[in-house]
Amino acid sequence: MSLKAIDLNSDVGESFGNYKLGLDEDVIPLISSANIACGYHAGDPAVMRQTVALARTHGVGLGAHPGLPDLVGFGRRNMDVTLEEIRDFVTYQIGASKPSLRSRVRGSSMSNRTERSTTWP
Repeated sequence: MSLKAIDLNSDVGESFGNYKLGLDEDVIPLISSANIACGYHAGDPAVMRQTVALARTHGVGLGAHPGLPDLVGFGRRNMDVTLEEIRDFVTYQIGASKPSLRSRVRGSSMSNRTERSTTWP
């Protein structure tokens, strides 16, 4: 009988500017993969870099967590956007996450991505 693995995943890196959200330092050592907020609904470039570094320290797989451009509403407010706009938002945020994964923390790569079920059709 072979053992099965479970990926314990969490959305992290949601702090931005002077606002500290979540318990990334406590959660990341306990998970196997992390979705890093990409800056539209939460997160910022410095937080992305710091979160990627913390995840790498603990051998955690990395993914992008895009959202709607709604920092004030944490990506949870209804927005009247087209499918084309959603594609643009996701493309932009995935692109924004890649430098944090590649150049700032050598050896990292994206292994997964997630969307908020409440904001994506």
